[in-house]
Amino acid sequence: MANLVIIESLYKAPTIKSFLGSGYKVVASVGHVRDLPKSSLGVDIENNFEPKYINIRGKGDIIASLKKDAKKADKIFFATDPDREGEAISWHLATILGIAPEDAKRITFNEVTKSAVKAGIKNPRPIDMNLVGSQQTRRILDRIVGYKLSPFLWKTVKSGLSAGRVQSVATRIIVEREQEIAAFVPTEYWTLAYRLQTEAGEQLKVRFVADPNGNKNLENKEQTDAVIAATEHSPFRVKSVKSSVKKRSPLPPYTTSTLQQDAYKKLGFQSARIMRTAQELYEGINVGKENGGVHGLITYMRTDSIRVSDEAAQTAEAYIRARYGDAYYPPTRRVFKSKKNAQDAHEAIRPTMIDCDPAKIKQYLTSDQYKLYKLIWERFVASQMASAVIDTVSADIDSGGYLFRASGYSVRFKGYQSIYDDSADLASENEGSTGALPTLNEQDLLKHKETLPEQHFTEPPPRYTDGTLVKFLEEKGIGRPSTFTSIITTIISRGYVRREGRSLKPTPLGEITTRIMLEQFPDIVNYEFTAKMEDELDEIENAKMDGVSVLKEFYGKFEQDLDRAFSAISKEDIEIPVEETDIICEKCGARMIIKTGRFGKFAACPNYPECKNTKPIDKNGNPVVKTETPVEPTGEKCEKCGADMVYRIGRYGKFIACSNYPKCKNSKQIANEAGVNCPECGGKILIRQGKRRSVFYSCENYPKCTFSSWDQPLNETCPQCGKMLYKKKGKNLVLCHDKKCGYQREDTTDADNA
Repeated sequence: MANLVIIESLYKAPTIKSFLGSGYKVVASVGHVRDLPKSSLGVDIENNFEPKYINIRGKGDIIASLKKDAKKADKIFFATDPDREGEAISWHLATILGIAPEDAKRITFNEVTKSAVKAGIKNPRPIDMNLVGSQQTRRILDRIVGYKLSPFLWKTVKSGLSAGRVQSVATRIIVEREQEIAAFVPTEYWTLAYRLQTEAGEQLKVRFVADPNGNKNLENKEQTDAVIAATEHSPFRVKSVKSSVKKRSPLPPYTTSTLQQDAYKKLGFQSARIMRTAQELYEGINVGKENGGVHGLITYMRTDSIRVSDEAAQTAEAYIRARYGDAYYPPTRRVFKSKKNAQDAHEAIRPTMIDCDPAKIKQYLTSDQYKLYKLIWERFVASQMASAVIDTVSADIDSGGYLFRASGYSVRFKGYQSIYDDSADLASENEGSTGALPTLNEQDLLKHKETLPEQHFTEPPPRYTDGTLVKFLEEKGIGRPSTFTSIITTIISRGYVRREGRSLKPTPLGEITTRIMLEQFPDIVNYEFTAKMEDELDEIENAKMDGVSVLKEFYGKFEQDLDRAFSAISKEDIEIPVEETDIICEKCGARMIIKTGRFGKFAACPNYPECKNTKPIDKNGNPVVKTETPVEPTGEKCEKCGADMVYRIGRYGKFIACSNYPKCKNSKQIANEAGVNCPECGGKILIRQGKRRSVFYSCENYPKCTFSSWDQPLNETCPQCGKMLYKKKGKNLVLCHDKKCGYQREDTTDADNA
């Protein structure tokens, strides 16, 4: 073997292999191979915070295989993802293989295309230890906070809790928004509009702006009625008309944050779903030979830069001029300026091949892939196009000294709007107008047609959604593009926040934990402090700060806070408020509360143990209505009591049980078919249950055929040898039944549980 290329994801391996040819073997580490131990802190605080890395449990076979391949290779290229985490994985891999960082051949590419991969191979570099140091410092910080704070929460709040550095801040954000909502007092106000008509018979809508004294607000019905009375017999005369021409520039291409905000708003996708789909588009999809075969459709999706490469900009220019005409390309190329603290190593998120327009490759994409790709493709192409030209008109109308106004606009030249629809934003910027006004001249008289008073009340700030929380985190400098999704999924999985429809709402546990954190560890949940830590990690990456000094500065204050907190507070001081439901207990009439058991959340009567009534609930806290399943007889008789045996449905699927239950508890398994033929004798493979209800697979012809497996056989053949494939139990891998073949890939069939 001449060359070995090590990547992170198995899914990318066939694509990259097809680009490089027979002289290269492409293998995957399937993420990290080394990490801090789970059973202990794993950081020697007294010895300059030295981390104690170990090989991750379950990665032994992968590590052994990598070492075996490395011994045969002339050159080893580390092609993990182009970010801090990817750099750290390359360093860990090099360490395992006995390669010094300065001798390693590290390659990166921002897109999984043939030209980008080959350019990376031609220009390897050493492993960037500044990037590694930044990732390692973050990892140690998070480990110290998690392993030192969690025991405090066990002691004071509830056993089994875990704390996180950035996650605690995110929980605080959601808790404080809930407090704002609870404290909000609505205020009454009114709006007043008139529908008027010109002499030519055209209608327009005007809204109240100010009274003769300059007061702009209508606080109640009395004030509104006073305006109506004052203008009832007064003519409406056009006081002034202002026309202007505005140029509306397109938005820049997407960053991770803006993609998540827009995809949530326009597609309704949650953060994890967005990033999983973007990962699929980045890693490579077969879009047919006519569209270039297998290649990545978008650039790397974890970025906070809006920079566009010269090559991509030139390709976009050629496409726009050919497709729309020269008028649709701006006089000079658009250059977008990234934020001050943006990591500019990567470009913005854009399509890798602009000729692959969404409609052209729709048949090759899943529904989610198509929708997200269309969003990214249209935003990028629009970002390179000419501005839209908008004619705006604003007319002031006087009646009895009261000022009213009408606004309108029309699009003179669509420009980028030919491909990217932002009409809703345009309408809101023009005070709700959705079109052009009738022709108006000063001193024109307008005829009154309809009076439109409307009462309103101010509304509390809305709860955060995935999109608005990501926006807030980005604005405050909390977290980085690679961490936004994990922040949201973590605070939900830990029970500090729950979803209510599309909104994020804190649980009582999240509220009490936030209160304790604010009292005892104010720095950990301080927005500015957390943002400062992110800036310092950037400084480490840029070789302007040292990781050990950052850790020492943090730990000194943190240790003092921890010692004080342990002595200041105990479990007896904390009372977690119960979370009430709208479900009324039918046995005693009390309002049921939410409890958590070994199988998740359920509704329980608060009068336990006097009343032990419970009910299953769905993810929104609503009672699950159980429907009676019709009894289906099997035609068998129970060998214990003689009653009919019937089919039942349990936690582990269908089974056979005595109809005389619970007096007779006789039951037995049903060997369900797996839908796959045995690779050894051709018989049907059956799904069976072993000890402790573990599922395994065996041949129907047992004991003549002894085939059995804990791993799930798939109705799919190996692309290398044609043998059966199976899904490895407990791992995200699909392997070939023939171990000599060695084929494996990452399994991507898991559902989005976020």
